[in-house]
Amino acid sequence: MNFRHLLFVVATATAVALPSTAPAKEADLTVVRVFTGWRDAASFKRISEYFTGRENTGGEAIIRTHPDQRAGYYFLVRVKNPGTPLAVKFSLQLILPSNPKVQTFTFPADFQRGDTVLNLGLTGEDWPNPKANPVAWKLDIVGPDGHVLASEKSYLWEKPADK
Repeated sequence: MNFRHLLFVVATATAVALPSTAPAKEADLTVVRVFTGWRDAASFKRISEYFTGRENTGGEAIIRTHPDQRAGYYFLVRVKNPGTPLAVKFSLQLILPSNPKVQTFTFPADFQRGDTVLNLGLTGEDWPNPKANPVAWKLDIVGPDGHVLASEKSYLWEKPADK
């Protein structure tokens, strides 16, 4: 057996022994932070838009419930993905001051390896009052198989556990 053949056998055996690329698990994705608040449409406009006519997102993904309307209540979410790229969906549950019934919004998203910053916007008729704030919210990141990969919630989302 020559050296090249031996090297090929060792490399092949090593590749077979290594775990295959598996889908992300709950421990893989981490919600680093979530900031919430109202944003006027003008806060998204940059000077380049006057020349190109296209929105310049500054490298952030912006997903709106009504893509043609920018003003709304936004969830600025930073997620860390040390694993492989992954197509997910965000499930955002809200309780509003005007209605105690939970409302749910879903946003599709793709995560690359590393940090991802997304602006999830409730725009148009989904958030007509700039002075309103949610009473409570919960944000789940759901994988392609339907399992929750990561989650974040506001302080008032659930009753604290008894100690």
